[in-house]
Amino acid sequence: MVNNRVPSVFSKTYVTPRRPLKKHVLIKRSVKLLVSCSPLEEKDPKRLFEGNALLRRLISWNVALQTQVFKAGLAKSIHHARILIRQRHIRVRKQVVNIPSFIVRLDSGKHIDFSLKSPFGGGRPGRVKRKNLRKGQGGGATNDEEED
Repeated sequence: MVNNRVPSVFSKTYVTPRRPLKKHVLIKRSVKLLVSCSPLEEKDPKRLFEGNALLRRLISWNVALQTQVFKAGLAKSIHHARILIRQRHIRVRKQVVNIPSFIVRLDSGKHIDFSLKSPFGGGRPGRVKRKNLRKGQGGGATNDEEED
């Protein structure tokens, strides 16, 4: 009996970066760009365009939103920051963002705050708080008063 299967290849031909947003990776990419631009003539449009973009990138370091939320003190830990972002409690300027790896420019860092609709930002209270408020209003007496 003849097997007509094509042999499959199990090895990847590429490697994804483990931490693509770390500064040393960004610096390596920037240096690569710089090296590719330097042999060109000064007035070459590619060098002018990419060189300016590189300088802008080096000057204003971009950081992931998750890190910025933690450093701003809005979250107790980096993990808590990730959860707050995924649950749509965080906004950058007026835009609610739910992607923890969202790249935030340094000048936008001071505009990170709780969403207006979030219970943390002055919005409607959460499910448990509303339930406790209703229980407190409807019963009339709390547990401490009933024991007397």
